[in-house]
Amino acid sequence: MSLSRSAALRALLPLTLLIPLAGCADDGPRDVPPGKAAPGFPYTVANCGVSTTFEAPPERAVTLNQHATEILLALGLQDRMAGTAYLDDSVLPAYKPAYERIKVLAKEYPSKEVLLSADPDFVYGGYSSAFDKGAGRDRDGLEKSGIHTRLSVEYCTKGPVGIEQLNTEITEVARTFGVPERGQKLLEDQRRRIDAVAARVGTRPKPSVFVYDSGEGSAFTSGGYGIGNEILDRAGGTNVFADLKDTFGDVSWEKVVERKPEVVLIYDYGKTSVEAKKQRLLNDPALAEVPAVKNKRFVVLPLSSAVLGVRVADAVESLAGQLHPGTR
Repeated sequence: MSLSRSAALRALLPLTLLIPLAGCADDGPRDVPPGKAAPGFPYTVANCGVSTTFEAPPERAVTLNQHATEILLALGLQDRMAGTAYLDDSVLPAYKPAYERIKVLAKEYPSKEVLLSADPDFVYGGYSSAFDKGAGRDRDGLEKSGIHTRLSVEYCTKGPVGIEQLNTEITEVARTFGVPERGQKLLEDQRRRIDAVAARVGTRPKPSVFVYDSGEGSAFTSGGYGIGNEILDRAGGTNVFADLKDTFGDVSWEKVVERKPEVVLIYDYGKTSVEAKKQRLLNDPALAEVPAVKNKRFVVLPLSSAVLGVRVADAVESLAGQLHPGTR
């Protein structure tokens, strides 16, 4: 996996998450008489170095990357989505009926021509690769075409990404669409569930964890700057590569051996199965004395849960249950 390739997230986490808010029309924007601004607008937001003023809520949004799509669906905004792209696994079951009514523009990222054909007034990307200048999707170029944009703050935050950034992301997206109350409800649910995990895990010892995303000659792992590191900490574990100042990065297998992780967290996605990843680790003689490998202590999360989106509480709950059996 690489950040530019998709950072794509696959296998679905068992859903205990959010009931979709599609029915929350009571807090949505009302019809506004001609010449009058919608309540709360104009709204100006600074996002990843780009300042945008919204005179009214977007009406034809396109989402690029799954977690951006799921945030809009969780906010009940499917009626204002003109298209979506780069769905890397199934959307959460609660959102599937709404998702199936939205036009899929491309299996991965759409070309500039296909994107523009959807006539969007807003493009929301989950990863910086969504706004690739070489493909003609750069934010400045889209803005010049009259299309506002947003990039998930996970990819422009200087330093570790945590619950504060989740609050920012959902609050600002909800505010952009004129449904701030829905964002507040979503965040309240996330905080409640994450706090409940902390109460269940309590003061139990935190096992040291090596996150194995992919890699043969070196290990591609989760660093200390992504929400994945925060999820692991909230679930009662310690990332052995929390000192890696990036969301993801390559480390040598020698470093993995040196840090003696007690648990391996496998990110499940793509064509390489969880079982194949386990066997790669178990069959490597250099890793034979690593406690996690020696004791065959593996836990699993879909990679789609390790990004800034509506699956954060789900991920914390699932991982805590695996690291600390009996706490679910």
